Amino acid sequence: MEKTTMTVQELSVQLGISIPKAYELTKTPGFPSIRIGTRIIIPIDEYKKWLQETSKSKEGVNNGNI
Repeated sequence: MEKTTMTVQELSVQLGISIPKAYELTKTPGFPSIRIGTRIIIPIDEYKKWLQETSKSKEGVNNGNI
């Protein structure tokens, strides 16, 4: 069975950021995360969509096309 979610720790490894920064990212409006009690999980499919949309919206800024 394929994994459908990842932990904040896995997110930090995936993005190459610290664990505190990964927790901060999960609190960002629009970032896909699910809180179950004190546990935070990230749906992988929604994360991939968010990452793709975020990188597309940043392309215009990086190319000077605001």
